[in-house]
Amino acid sequence: MSILIGIDAGISSTKIIGIEGDKRIMKPMTVSTADPLPGIYGALGKYLHENNISVDDIDHVLLTGVGSKRLKEPILNLPTSLVDEFKANGIGARFDTGLDHMIVVSMGTGTSLVRVDGDDIKHIGGLSMGGGTLQGLAHLLLHTSNMSIVAEMADEGVWNRANLTISDICDDDIDYLTRDATASLFAKAAHVKMTDRDIATALTHMVLETIGSCAVLSQIDSGIKDFVLIGNLTQLTACKIVFPQFESLYKVNFHIPKYANYCTALGAALSSIYETE
Repeated sequence: MSILIGIDAGISSTKIIGIEGDKRIMKPMTVSTADPLPGIYGALGKYLHENNISVDDIDHVLLTGVGSKRLKEPILNLPTSLVDEFKANGIGARFDTGLDHMIVVSMGTGTSLVRVDGDDIKHIGGLSMGGGTLQGLAHLLLHTSNMSIVAEMADEGVWNRANLTISDICDDDIDYLTRDATASLFAKAAHVKMTDRDIATALTHMVLETIGSCAVLSQIDSGIKDFVLIGNLTQLTACKIVFPQFESLYKVNFHIPKYANYCTALGAALSSIYETE
């Protein structure tokens, strides 16, 4: 058995995925960790055990993410390489979607934007808004930083109770803006009664709408119409509400691929194959 291991060592979790033979993806895994370096070894050990993989089966370990910078020696004496995170995002998203021209929107603690034009993968910027923002504001306003709890609360709230929409200021659509489009985030918060669930929903929409707007506007005149969302925030139910609205508004396509949560680790593992090809 010949296996490539891709590891994305993040700030709070380590994601790992295996590629066997002719690009067959093995079951991925996430391990929570407070320290990236022990997290890398712990994630790999757990992954090998649960998938019944021997160290001798591994051809190459490829690491990416901020935590990978702390690694100073090969893992388990295996061939070990570091992969640029933005490159890994592009390769993983391209493989997982089959698209050759896109913007990869990596929604992690913050958000990065990577443009993919075939083999040309380039980091074009980002914004300091992401899962870290949602977690921090939830801690301040909802007194919890547990993202699972925040996500559950957000599913039960009313998304436009705090947000001013076009329908609040006008009886008809304004140009191409429909009545359910957000005019101002949290603009009604001082004038309405809100439950914690409504706050959780409003916070979630604020983060996702800001990311979506920046992503689309970054390429408004480029001709690119496909935006691929990856990272932990893709698991939020609100994605199914926010991004279809952007599709209708801007006439673009937002994609959440099968391995959206593991695209960076997947891209790291695949980078070895692509470089060989």
